[in-house]
Amino acid sequence: MASSCLGTSSLNNLNLNHKSLPRSRVKFRPPAAVKLPHLDSDSTGPHWLVGRGAAVLIAASLCLADPALAFKGGGPYGSQVTRGQDLTGKDFSGQTLIKQDFKTSILRQANFKGAKLLGASFFDADLTGADLSDADLRSADFSLANVTKVNLQNANLEGALATGNTSFRGSNIYGADFTDVPLRDDQREYLCKIADGVNPTTGNATRETLLCE
Repeated sequence: MASSCLGTSSLNNLNLNHKSLPRSRVKFRPPAAVKLPHLDSDSTGPHWLVGRGAAVLIAASLCLADPALAFKGGGPYGSQVTRGQDLTGKDFSGQTLIKQDFKTSILRQANFKGAKLLGASFFDADLTGADLSDADLRSADFSLANVTKVNLQNANLEGALATGNTSFRGSNIYGADFTDVPLRDDQREYLCKIADGVNPTTGNATRETLLCE
């Protein structure tokens, strides 16, 4: 995608001849304590600086308005744009992605094995077939997410959110820790039927964290 920011060469190509600028566009009222040299219609210094300065400000505002840059980084860690993206099959294994924003992204078959994803948001994301084994998912948000056929083996989901239509159907949850994860009754019932193992990090049994009877 072409950038909307103006570079130096673009600025130089702008028609900023001070003689072509209306005087009303370049005159301003300085603070009382500041004295400026007289600006006449033939001046090439101050007028030119004002015109060029205005162009720089315009260019800067265009950069700030770039919607792609609004999601640059997706969170305080990482440099990728990860919100609302098609990231099918992308490898994030072992990365530190604390509070990373994956809202509404397509993450099918993505690899998050061993990644640090504390507080990351997967709100309304499609994680079908993704590998989240050994991942630190404490306080992650899976609200409305499709978490079917996902590998959650030995993952730590303590305090994660799984509200709405979040589904874990067909997922591998061996050794996963679901402590304090709010689950719908039907999801809890389903997961309790397949729950097994002990999380190697917390030492908690998966069945116990799901409050299975």
